[in-house]
Amino acid sequence: MRTYGQLLRTPEFTPLFAATSAHAAASTVSGLALGVLVYGATRSPLLAALSMFGPSLAQVIGAVALLSAADRLSPRATLSGIAVVFGLGTAVLAVPGLPVLGVFAIVLVLGLVSSLNGGVRWGLLNEILPREGYLLGRSTMNMTMGVLQICGFAAGGVLVAALSSRGALLVSAVLYLAEAVITRWGLSDRPPRGTGRPSVAATWRTNVQLWSSVPRRYVYLALWVPNGLIVGCESLFVPYAPEHAGLLFAVAAAGMLAGDILAGRFIPSKWRARLGAPLRLLLAVPYLVFALQPGITVAAVAVAAASVGYAASLSLQERLMALTPEELSGHALGLHSSGMLTMQGVGAALAGAVAQVASATTAMAVMAALSVAVTLALTGGLRP
Repeated sequence: MRTYGQLLRTPEFTPLFAATSAHAAASTVSGLALGVLVYGATRSPLLAALSMFGPSLAQVIGAVALLSAADRLSPRATLSGIAVVFGLGTAVLAVPGLPVLGVFAIVLVLGLVSSLNGGVRWGLLNEILPREGYLLGRSTMNMTMGVLQICGFAAGGVLVAALSSRGALLVSAVLYLAEAVITRWGLSDRPPRGTGRPSVAATWRTNVQLWSSVPRRYVYLALWVPNGLIVGCESLFVPYAPEHAGLLFAVAAAGMLAGDILAGRFIPSKWRARLGAPLRLLLAVPYLVFALQPGITVAAVAVAAASVGYAASLSLQERLMALTPEELSGHALGLHSSGMLTMQGVGAALAGAVAQVASATTAMAVMAALSVAVTLALTGGLRP
């Protein structure tokens, strides 16, 4: 499968694509609105970063307790239920007078629920598409999410200005509920991929099995850590330039979009593997310019260039699927998604803590340097 036409003609890809797009648009608008709301209420870079990316920390709980359900529950019912919970939870976040502690309690619960989302969604994609079509399908999803993030952050800024942060959160809630409708009526009721009851013990056994393979272990670390540290940089866009945060998020999404188009459609598979380490270095190196406290124009160029490096994850996911049995694909992709989001939360917390005692620009440069160091340390274990 090499063309977008073949991809779009695949049964059930289109409704999954539409539902995923609605989810991406909702999370983009709600993330920006929530970050602006919390920063306006607290003036704290740490709390603003955690409000946008802190829910990812709850993914670690799901990774050790819930992931066995990714292959043992009906994909349609699970994705529909997750969308409904997100819609209702986001609507509650828009309630006036909700204390900051209440905001964080809700977003952490949503983060825990979301720990199933990646495994079920990407496991279903792997099931809908032939194995050789997974990378093209995932890159198409990523490209769409990039476009939606560009539009979503721009629209989110407009919505926050026109309707307030709470009004933008209500718009996000409606988008989540639209996702639930698309999922429920657009996807067939497929049986679970795996057998047995989901449980903490089953989750832990499969995690140990997946982690015990040295090649898979290096792939997981490369998927999680460099990415998460750079998301820590992104979590400081609001404290760095409150009036231009939407622009920085938009150019980051544009860079990611460009990288996904190149890696998913035009770069041959043998070159994708060789370009993995250079792309992960590209993800971090441009952020080192923030040590010089650049203006918004230089900052935007650096962010756009760096975000092309997110394309490194596509070849790593392809390699992960090649190393994983079919019946564990949902769990393996869920572990990737949960670990990645957890590290993004860790990155946001670490970046916010450094910014709290130094400055946003210093914290971004520190996170970039750490990402470079991790990429170099993992290079040997990722050689073909």
